[in-house]
Amino acid sequence: MSIEKVAVLGGGLMGSGIAESVARAGLPVVVRDIDGTAIGAAHKRISTSLGHAVERGKVSEDEAAEIHGRIDYTAELGAIADADLVIEAVPENAELKANILAQVAGIVSSDTLIASNTSSIPIAQLAAGLPRPERVLGLHFFSPVPVMRLVEVVVALDTSEETLEAAKELAERIGKRAIVTKDRSGFIVNMLLVPYLMAAVRMYEEGFATAADIDEGMKQGCGHPMGPLTLADFIGLDVLYAIGDSLYEEFKQTEYAPPPLLKRMVASGRIGRKSGRGFYEYSEVREPSRA
Repeated sequence: MSIEKVAVLGGGLMGSGIAESVARAGLPVVVRDIDGTAIGAAHKRISTSLGHAVERGKVSEDEAAEIHGRIDYTAELGAIADADLVIEAVPENAELKANILAQVAGIVSSDTLIASNTSSIPIAQLAAGLPRPERVLGLHFFSPVPVMRLVEVVVALDTSEETLEAAKELAERIGKRAIVTKDRSGFIVNMLLVPYLMAAVRMYEEGFATAADIDEGMKQGCGHPMGPLTLADFIGLDVLYAIGDSLYEEFKQTEYAPPPLLKRMVASGRIGRKSGRGFYEYSEVREPSRA
């Protein structure tokens, strides 16, 4: 099974990064978003990212123009019909993702692979009722996608070996390192990462240490490039809350449960770097994540 054209549903931070990575590998890609405003924002994200790549000497101006020339933007869902692979990258909401995937299945060929970029929702839950479930899987990229090399390939109960091999081949083709995981909430990375981050939030919530000292302890004591509360702000506290909630619902283990402080911060709009304030305050507001 050869993947020669990709469609990405959602042009936010994750979707635009996935599209850019695919286009850099020489493949045509369609980015579909809900309206002209969202499409314009996706176009700007990719233009800015490619501009930074030119500044860093990663690509030439001509190469950047060629990469962007492989990307089409549309608000029409029907424009994805001839894709060999469709990657859903809409916000981390199970009902929204399931509805989108059901629409996709009614448009594309029966041979088209269908993937979700979910960071925590089981693929079986999203794919329930879709025709030919053997072609459905998870492709969980990491932000910022053009920089981060990892992608988790999530194999659901019905995912075929042919689908798995095609996904791994595509990951390699676009310069990513694929790791394969079975289908359960959180997969590999978030299942290990989230308890660590939640423990740091609880430590701070209980007044055990300052945010700066918690982060400095993990940086200097464990060699981490970034402390847990800084990382939580970078991910987005709303995204972290959603992932933790999904993990807790699946396993009912307290280490995954979001602490009350995290819920209050999200409710107050203090969701990290993208809002300008989380555990720390930021002078520059970062692009919201769709994780």
